[in-house]
Amino acid sequence: MDNKTATALRRLRLVSAPEAVSFLLLLVCSVLKRTTDFNAVPVMGMIHGVLFILYVIFWADAWNRTKWPLKTAALYFVLSVLPTGGFFAERKLKREAEDAVIASRARKEGIVNA
Repeated sequence: MDNKTATALRRLRLVSAPEAVSFLLLLVCSVLKRTTDFNAVPVMGMIHGVLFILYVIFWADAWNRTKWPLKTAALYFVLSVLPTGGFFAERKLKREAEDAVIASRARKEGIVNA
């Protein structure tokens, strides 16, 4: 894996958990808006919107660089629209990055020819 691909995956991973947190906070704010006089939906909506747009941009960049199959790319996109999906995406991306480092080291040491 080259440096630009690793960076694209790292950016996607770093934005996925905050995007999930902002989604959950937006849901809480929506409930509070309906049940109390507290209305933080405009602020949380903007924060979540920015993080979601960043996620989609980083997702598209990672998909372009990694050449994921459509199924994998679709999975990461679907995880972005689920309330806790960003946490699962972050964990899966971290595992994928660790596997890539292991494979890179194995190729460098001549253990495998992949």
